[in-house]
Amino acid sequence: MPITRLENPRIYRQIADQLRDLIEQGEFPPGSRLPAERELARQLQVSRASVREALIALEVVGLVDVKVGNGVVVKARPTGSARQQPSPNSGQEVDNELGIDIDFNAELPPFSLLQARRLIEPEAAALAARNASEEHLTLIRAAWEQNRADNLAGSHTHPGDRLFHIRIAQASGNQTYAFIIAHLLGHRYGTMFRMLQRRYTPQDMPHRSEIEHLAILEALEARDARRARSAMKNHLDQVIAIFSRE
Repeated sequence: MPITRLENPRIYRQIADQLRDLIEQGEFPPGSRLPAERELARQLQVSRASVREALIALEVVGLVDVKVGNGVVVKARPTGSARQQPSPNSGQEVDNELGIDIDFNAELPPFSLLQARRLIEPEAAALAARNASEEHLTLIRAAWEQNRADNLAGSHTHPGDRLFHIRIAQASGNQTYAFIIAHLLGHRYGTMFRMLQRRYTPQDMPHRSEIEHLAILEALEARDARRARSAMKNHLDQVIAIFSRE
């Protein structure tokens, strides 16, 4: 069964489904390696980020073992094991007026989440520089201090990091920004994102993020909206670049 080009917008799910089918049909038996990310992206004519998300989704359900720098190995499956979906999807609701299926409970793919944040958070930071109260700024600095403490403790979940971003959105004065960022980081920071972090985070990334966060914080405290926007944009660009690296 050849690998075929995909065009559906929910691309990583389509890739994961196709690879899972190939594994279950014996095209890639246990112990074998899947084609490299670059080759899969070429054959499927999709981005490497989408391929990486699909491979992480397959690892989450136990079909493969992602070994950074050493390929993706197909795992042996226990006899009689149930077929699992490549990504969590615990519920779905339908907008009856519009007739649109809205999957409220499905986990967001990591790069989709980061790209959404990249669009929203720089402007939220600029607004926070203008609108934050002194109490807001105190809470943002406290979150940065927690981020530092988390890094020193070797945290793998980084609550201070997420709290830092949420408090900036809350300080923006725009309740919609605050809701979206809190929802993305508070509820959608799921298994796939944590797996991506575990596999592709270099040792110096927490320290680099801490420095980038400090640049954002200092811009906010200086009430410099342009610098706050630029610092947040730079930070998220660096995060996306790190998780996209070869």
